[in-house]
Amino acid sequence: MIVVKVPIENSNDYLGCRKAGNEIIKNFPNKYSSENRQEIIKGDLNLEEIHLDNANLNQANKLIYENSAEIIEINEKIIFLGGDGSMCYSIGKAFMKVCNSEHKNPFLIIFDAHADVEDYNKIPNNRQWLRALINDGFPSKNIILIGLRNSNNKENSFLDENKIRVYRMHDLEEYQEVCDIIMELSRNNQIYLSIDIDVIDSVFVPGTANKESAGITTRQLIYFLQRLNILNNLRVIDINEVNPDLDVNNQTVKFGAKILGELLAKRLK
Repeated sequence: MIVVKVPIENSNDYLGCRKAGNEIIKNFPNKYSSENRQEIIKGDLNLEEIHLDNANLNQANKLIYENSAEIIEINEKIIFLGGDGSMCYSIGKAFMKVCNSEHKNPFLIIFDAHADVEDYNKIPNNRQWLRALINDGFPSKNIILIGLRNSNNKENSFLDENKIRVYRMHDLEEYQEVCDIIMELSRNNQIYLSIDIDVIDSVFVPGTANKESAGITTRQLIYFLQRLNILNNLRVIDINEVNPDLDVNNQTVKFGAKILGELLAKRLK
């Protein structure tokens, strides 16, 4: 499996996410033992990076789009390490392009405390990327947003109008049952799984700019990811909004490494 670092930042928030990919790999153990008892050797990881200039966002997004499309076409499963959430726009466009060329249906599962559907002008940032992706043709009926707990009326109207399936925090009391539903809905499609680290309750992840309390726990997210990782049609994964500059004792970065390790583990039924 290939792991691709994407050090993009297009945000009005506290910057630092561009460092996350390197820091997550740095904190990944030399030998990681997954919870399904597989050993992953750090030295065996197939690591790549999309080299970009954050001073030229047009070119940066073009590079992400073109490189992502090429990588997705020739690999069974890819993990992208952000970077902030703005990268999901270009990766999502590339994923949609590849699915269309293969005559398959793209499906997007998002873990995020925020809707990321604010209005945008030109290049969508980390608070606008989902609106832009839908406007570019991603089928909104094939989008599930999990963990939402901070959205305004305008954003809620956009989600409702586009019939996006949303599981807010108050919908996740029976999270195992919700996971069953999500897996069933996505089973016959090609899946892009996007993980904004702020979906986690802020007490567990200090290293992110848009902290939100009353979120899911680290254990609950790992449960979702381990279940979704079983699916053979899971093609693309990203981990975004980890900000090492805001972290405390590498707590968030180390959890990012934990996520990476569990997703690298081979699929076991």
